[in-house]
Amino acid sequence: MRQQNYEVTQIPGGVPIKTWTRGVHFEEEARQQLINLSRLPFIHKWIAAMPDVHLGKGATIGSVVPTVNAIIPAAVGVDIGCGMMAVKTGVRADQLPDSLRDVRHAIERAVPHGREMQRNRGGRDKGAWGELPYDVALAWSSLVESFNRLCEKYKLLKNTNNAHHLGTLGTGNHFIEVCLDESNAVWVMLHSGSRGVGNRIGTHFIELAQKEMQRWQIQLPDRDLAYLPEGSEYFADYVQAVEWAQHFARVNRDVMMTRVLKTLSAVLNLNFEARLAAVNCHHNYVSREHHYGKDVLVTRKGAVRAGLGEWGIIPGSMGARSFIVRGLGNEESFCSCSHGAGRIMSRTAAKKQASLEQHIAATEGVECRKDQSVIDETPAAYKPIEQVMQAQSDLVEIMHTLKQVVCVKG
Repeated sequence: MRQQNYEVTQIPGGVPIKTWTRGVHFEEEARQQLINLSRLPFIHKWIAAMPDVHLGKGATIGSVVPTVNAIIPAAVGVDIGCGMMAVKTGVRADQLPDSLRDVRHAIERAVPHGREMQRNRGGRDKGAWGELPYDVALAWSSLVESFNRLCEKYKLLKNTNNAHHLGTLGTGNHFIEVCLDESNAVWVMLHSGSRGVGNRIGTHFIELAQKEMQRWQIQLPDRDLAYLPEGSEYFADYVQAVEWAQHFARVNRDVMMTRVLKTLSAVLNLNFEARLAAVNCHHNYVSREHHYGKDVLVTRKGAVRAGLGEWGIIPGSMGARSFIVRGLGNEESFCSCSHGAGRIMSRTAAKKQASLEQHIAATEGVECRKDQSVIDETPAAYKPIEQVMQAQSDLVEIMHTLKQVVCVKG
């Protein structure tokens, strides 16, 4: 029988907290957030904290929150459906050129990304607010009907960059990578979510939940733990909006992946089998599941579902290894695992403490930006991924180990 890695903390006035953090940095502020969560009256059984756990807004990033008849919009967050996609290709390492700069630049041209994209209002070739590229328009056609129904009730959503953000990477920790696995096969991996429209949905319902707490005179240890009870005015609308945003995020990753694979084929002048294996998983989302005799809403804020045999992706930092994993179905974590390495420094702290020289050394051998603007994403800002994987060896098994050779940052 596999050894269980978690530790249990009993919380006076709350449910227990189970943490998979042995040998991994675990900040006190994150502990307090978990304690606040555990004392809400609708938590089912316990809170689970993954080894990448760190301070978030309201709810801790790297937490699994099972609830009965209620949902916490801030626990889902504003990057609804943020997640990962990875594809194994038929390309081998020896088919890549010695210099990968042209590969990186081609991907950067193919997928709008970063703050330059924001300044250009979407970075679209034919005008951000005009005609959509064909692949984006086709993808949007599967989303628009449900989106229009949401807009009928919540008219503010009409002003978001909905279709124009589809097929775009975004900023911050979002990325596209070309990686090599343990057998020198080439993979493409990317990280992104529901972009501006998901942010607007999340922000809107967080504010509505906070107003409901005021109206009902419910006192909370943190106003960002405001919740919507099932059957209340906004609950069903929020669930519908979240499901739509999660669908948008998955389609967004599909559009970008198709573009990157076509770009890779063109720049390498190779026709290759593109999807020998593929994984597409959320890590900021909510789903209806059954655990310990109850139908519950499971919110994974920076966590991946790791049911028995389910495949997932756990990326390291931009200079570290990443892992394609298969879930072990551990019910103690509500069948979950970490979504990455987890930050050990805030973005502000990383900019102050990490030097450009350190960043260049840490990303040696990776074709990526090596300038001051990505210091907040430097490897030193994250927990060592090897420690994170060791701490959750009872949650997943490693199927492939990836090392990036190209990294495009948002």
